[in-house]
Amino acid sequence: MNNTAQLHQLNPHAIALCALGRWIASRHWVPATGGNFSVRSGEQSALVTASGKDKGELSPQDLLPVSWQDGNLSCTGTPSAETALHARLYQLDPQIKAVLHTHSIQATVFSRLISEDSYLFQGYEMQKAISGNTTHAAACPLALFDNTQHIPELADKLSQRWQQQPLNWGLLVRGHGLYVWGHSLDEAKRHLEGWEFLINCELERLKLT
Repeated sequence: MNNTAQLHQLNPHAIALCALGRWIASRHWVPATGGNFSVRSGEQSALVTASGKDKGELSPQDLLPVSWQDGNLSCTGTPSAETALHARLYQLDPQIKAVLHTHSIQATVFSRLISEDSYLFQGYEMQKAISGNTTHAAACPLALFDNTQHIPELADKLSQRWQQQPLNWGLLVRGHGLYVWGHSLDEAKRHLEGWEFLINCELERLKLT
């Protein structure tokens, strides 16, 4: 085992992220090695899941160190294709400590039904699972973006939208999946579960109406 792998084995954030990955996989939100997760490791660095890894079988050595000093993304190994979007989120908010990207059936289907740039959830008590949302009576927006294979382009669109107003702890990419983040790993997990619940509820409501 090399020194980097040893450091990851001992890193409590890496261990916690792998445990969370197994929990997310148990919910069937990351099929066929899909999805990617990261946890901040420094002011301009993070640990990101390697490409093609089963998220239900993650170990700390499956996390790759990524840095973005001087705006240049660098990594040893092959990180997930969406690593540039993770890095952009960390740059947009220095308080973000974790980013989670999933591919649940509900979020993927819902994303293809909505043509607007944002969808407003309202009337759900579970909106309060999303930080800063204190009542079911207020609108709780979730941003949507068109899918693209060119992730730097998506990251630039995210930055443009963020300059107008920081996003509400999550975004949907049409036909692709859900991204959430948090100022801690636990907060990111809560946002993931909260958004998945809200999306599932609204999808069921749309079916019935």
